[in-house]
Amino acid sequence: MRPAQDAAPERAAGQVVHPAELAVLQRTAGNAAVTRWLQRQGDPAVREEARRHAADPTGHGEWGTFRDTMAQAGFPNDVTDAAWQLILGGIAEQGQLNDEAMAEYADRQQQRDHRASNSWYQELVKLIGDYLEIDTPTLALWSGGIEVSEYARAKGHTPLETTPFGGVVHNLTLTSDWMLKTPMWNVLSKAFVDRARGPVHIFLRSYNSDSVLIAQEVPQLRVVMALNPAVHLVWHPVYTTADGRLMEITKSLDLAPDATYPTRDECVQVLYDYLRINHNLGNAHSQRAYAEMSAHLNANGNPQ
Repeated sequence: MRPAQDAAPERAAGQVVHPAELAVLQRTAGNAAVTRWLQRQGDPAVREEARRHAADPTGHGEWGTFRDTMAQAGFPNDVTDAAWQLILGGIAEQGQLNDEAMAEYADRQQQRDHRASNSWYQELVKLIGDYLEIDTPTLALWSGGIEVSEYARAKGHTPLETTPFGGVVHNLTLTSDWMLKTPMWNVLSKAFVDRARGPVHIFLRSYNSDSVLIAQEVPQLRVVMALNPAVHLVWHPVYTTADGRLMEITKSLDLAPDATYPTRDECVQVLYDYLRINHNLGNAHSQRAYAEMSAHLNANGNPQ
């Protein structure tokens, strides 16, 4: 996929794919993924832009940025080429998987699992798994906006988006349809938490029981914890003050530079108590967390 090579030509849906292109796809994604990719070419439900980019990877407007930032991060050229094809192939595949998930499953977790079954994204994790390593003693998970990730990083922990590969992809748009790329992050996050070898710090500015953090990452961590007693969870309830500073909530409902809890329930209880009692409705920085808290309590029969 280097510029010196010929990019795969753009083709109309249903047109025969050149055998040389199939060889490239098979090397990067495996025969099963290639078979599914070919089956999708005549399907009018395939998102046209995604299909075009999968067929002509170097034609994507962010190819140059991806190539250069991957080089800066120390990735070999062959890994860069294969990862890019797998990302774009995954995006082209994802629309059909999303449709199937909604049509075939009523359970939210089953829907999420089917969307994350994208063979291209699964192969991507196999390819770049070693590039999800952390450069700090502890990895971090978070919920409540990218500022929480930045806060966790500043405190000395490593979120997924600051790993070598996560950092490259985090700064790309890839597609305007976030539903086509969110499952990729879900697959990456599962591989990321599998790498936990010690304490995992979890930062909550808002709580959503259906979030990837609570529904996927924490359950996967509990599997890891069962195999490795050194892995345990450290919970941080986070609140953003009116001047934009992120602070943590103590048991006495004060704000401090650091306040940790051993369980999710203790952390969420303190977070909700602070939002209910001390939140200033004029503080726009924390209004979303307050609204989500209120909606969650209302849904559970505890209106504000």
